[in-house]
Amino acid sequence: MSEEISQRIACRAVIFDGSRVLIIRESNKYADGTNVGKYDFPGGRISPGEKVMDALKREVLEEAGLVVTSAVPFYVDEWHPVIHGQPTQIIGIFFLCTVENTAVALGNDFDAFEWILPGDAENYSLMREPKNALRFLP
Repeated sequence: MSEEISQRIACRAVIFDGSRVLIIRESNKYADGTNVGKYDFPGGRISPGEKVMDALKREVLEEAGLVVTSAVPFYVDEWHPVIHGQPTQIIGIFFLCTVENTAVALGNDFDAFEWILPGDAENYSLMREPKNALRFLP
């Protein structure tokens, strides 16, 4: 195991359908998964040189089958998982997003989704970062 810390930048989409927000659950099929069975917002890694909005749109389409039409950043967080034995710092930028429609089609790395009221987040196995972001919704 390397003692150096790897760093990634990620984006997360907070998508509303009325008063409910979309969460998706990580499956055991996700090769880089560190949170199997936990819910998160759609989103993921921003590749070096990739525009943030392009990454957000790509990740939401890959993970939830939704097309982002607008996005406004509202929260930044960081977390420190160990991925394949490598300590990693992930800096996450959370966006309020609108989408063309709300017909979710999950990608292979996820096995369930829910539309929840933000106040009901404690009733789900939600990762720490989405719980924190929900506190800062405008």
